[in-house]
Amino acid sequence: MCQISFSIPDEVLYDTKMNNSEANVFAREAVALSYYTKAGVSLGYCAEIAGMNKGEFIRLLGENNISIFQFDSEDELKEDVQNA
Repeated sequence: MCQISFSIPDEVLYDTKMNNSEANVFAREAVALSYYTKAGVSLGYCAEIAGMNKGEFIRLLGENNISIFQFDSEDELKEDVQNA
């Protein structure tokens, strides 16, 4: 598994009233949401990145107004509905 680390200025933590642990959770969730919406990474992998189970990640998606349904076009949506 890849591990990535980066620095957050203390002033940002102060301004957001986050401690290191809260900032870590925030960053993991932000990365997972971005991977899900921009890179097409699966819900399961993104839940793992966020440190959540799938149900918790689906809830996080909803809290951020992100649909669990990802379609590139209206035709893809229609095809998925027909196959249901």
